[in-house]
Amino acid sequence: QAGELSAEQVAGYIAKYATKATESFGSGLDRRIGADDQARLDKLPAHVAGLSWGGTVGLELYRRHPGLVATLILADTYAGWKGSLPEEEVRARVTGAYRALAVTAEEFDPARALPGWFAGDPPAEFVPLLEEMAAAVRPESMRTALRLMAEADQRDLLPRIAVPTLLIWGERDARSPLSVARQFEEAIPRTELVVIPALVM
Repeated sequence: QAGELSAEQVAGYIAKYATKATESFGSGLDRRIGADDQARLDKLPAHVAGLSWGGTVGLELYRRHPGLVATLILADTYAGWKGSLPEEEVRARVTGAYRALAVTAEEFDPARALPGWFAGDPPAEFVPLLEEMAAAVRPESMRTALRLMAEADQRDLLPRIAVPTLLIWGERDARSPLSVARQFEEAIPRTELVVIPALVM
């Protein structure tokens, strides 16, 4: 199962494996884990993958329920913003996001309201989906998610991760720079870092 946004990202896995994918809380595309999902979780451990905030959620799942996790795949993520970013960067992100959430749904433009979230203009084929997401954003839920992300610090957890962990990072990721990947690589005992080279245009 996958939400509308993550379906594009995990299409190949869905065809081969039992897959459960969720969206960011507050995005308007997420939903609660239901009874059917819990039944699947009871049959695990699973290979848990998380991109960006999803990696932080995956780490917290491991903290609370390590027996459910067979391996971790963490892509361009954080040990919480507090755990991976300078204080002034966290403050700037929260301030900018709160400002973006203050506009109406009609005015909300993810590419312009959240500078740095996209390397450039979003691909044309994804613009309708981004507009749908913008219209469905629940500001209060997003504010809560932002506050939790800003306050999260999972550095204490990293050395205690006992499962094999794959790190996938973009060489020029501006939101979660390669220095964060190095932080994970040094702290997690059984880890491998794969860096995706920047495209030369």
